[in-house]
Amino acid sequence: MYNGRYNNMVKGYDRFMKKILIVEDDKGLNDGLVYDLREEGYEVSSALTAMLALKTFRLQEPDLVLMDVNLPDSDGFTLCSQMKRLRDVPVIFLTARDLEQDEMRGFDCGADDYMTKPFSMALLHKRIGAVLKRSGRGREQNLYSDGHLTADFDKADVTLDGKPLTLTPTEYKLMKLFIDQRGKVLTRQMILEKLWDANGNYVDEHALTVNIGRLRRKVEQDGNKYIKTIYGMGYMWEVRDA
Repeated sequence: MYNGRYNNMVKGYDRFMKKILIVEDDKGLNDGLVYDLREEGYEVSSALTAMLALKTFRLQEPDLVLMDVNLPDSDGFTLCSQMKRLRDVPVIFLTARDLEQDEMRGFDCGADDYMTKPFSMALLHKRIGAVLKRSGRGREQNLYSDGHLTADFDKADVTLDGKPLTLTPTEYKLMKLFIDQRGKVLTRQMILEKLWDANGNYVDEHALTVNIGRLRRKVEQDGNKYIKTIYGMGYMWEVRDA
């Protein structure tokens, strides 16, 4: 169970693995948004052009797109329509165009929200959370229970057979990643990239091995096995019936 000093360290972990694509040709604003949203706990990618945005969209499969209307090689309305045809992903427009007809056009092409510049970052955080929640992506995998292990990722509260289980922040992040991707093989490189590289930090493979071992010892009690080693490939959280 998390309390005291752990509360700040797990801030934003309920957003962990929620991917946001920022499409903004103003590099200063683009970089600022990337930094801010990573600090909020999101996994963020960005593009300065519509062409790169569409390529990144296909590769990264984001949970939400923040998009400017005015782009150097296209316009956001056209790009939004193209993305919506590929996959129904939430889109929030961020633009200086504040005419009602532009806002209506944004909603007509499938946008979920429309914010005019300049905007408050605190308000943007609220809008993102609301859109993700409406789309069903904001609370994905936020509660896990299989009859033995229960994890409430909204409250950062983990119990094993009804007893509070204390995890370090890194162990907690590992467990969240495994549960979100349960039934899928994760290579060591994938785990390292998902947990640390996105924020510009680095943890070596030895630290990863140590943390997986510690997590196993804490959750795999009384013969319950969760983290399966797939030799030559990586690890997998085994799917269990509740």
